[in-house]
Amino acid sequence: MTHKIGALIVSLASSALSADERDILRHPLIGGVVLFARNYVSREQLTTLCRQVRAVRKTPLLIMVDQEGGRVQRFVTEFTRLPKMADLGAYYDLYPEKALALAKACGWLMAIELISNGLDMSLAPVLDLNKGVNAAINGRAFHADPASVVALSTSFMAGMREAGMAATVKHFPGHGSVMPDSHVSTPVDLRSFDVLATDDLVPFVHQIKQQVPAVMAAHVIFPAVDPARVGFSPVWLKTILRKQLG
Repeated sequence: MTHKIGALIVSLASSALSADERDILRHPLIGGVVLFARNYVSREQLTTLCRQVRAVRKTPLLIMVDQEGGRVQRFVTEFTRLPKMADLGAYYDLYPEKALALAKACGWLMAIELISNGLDMSLAPVLDLNKGVNAAINGRAFHADPASVVALSTSFMAGMREAGMAATVKHFPGHGSVMPDSHVSTPVDLRSFDVLATDDLVPFVHQIKQQVPAVMAAHVIFPAVDPARVGFSPVWLKTILRKQLG
């Protein structure tokens, strides 16, 4: 992209763009659109919707979706049904080389299907640790072991990159070790930064060092680091993520 884009990501009400939504998307602060299941009817309709979004203005808008696989796959009908990432993790314990190849194939297939319908990004993969603690994460995460998450996510993102799609790792610095679901409450993780650095943070630090294109923050509070939720914390987003991790 050769132009700067706005900072706000917005959603749409239905499967077609309304006149009011066209006006909103023209605002210079808008940088993109995230689509959900309510925005999808068929692949043909999705292609039309993406074209409508792009026709609103000359400066670019990112179009994205959570198409992780498993239960978090917004577009299902006429798309390949992707496995949950925990299945790849279980397979990795038995047949590591085959699991890595399958993870790469899943990343490529997911990305190429979305690109063919006009989307830019899938907000994937999940780098949280699958500790069996958080019901909102568990099956979405590859593994409980940080090194296994690194290996599987690297292959998954290699497939995405081969298809021409940027990856988004989430939920920084890790959502898998707290029980509450941040969609409905505010999880609090009491561990220190030093403990996080040897556990949940490991996959994120690795992928950031490998120049991952995008990072999504968790809505978790780590009071030993900062009293604000990570997504609203200058300590996490500016000091740690940008300055320390680059």
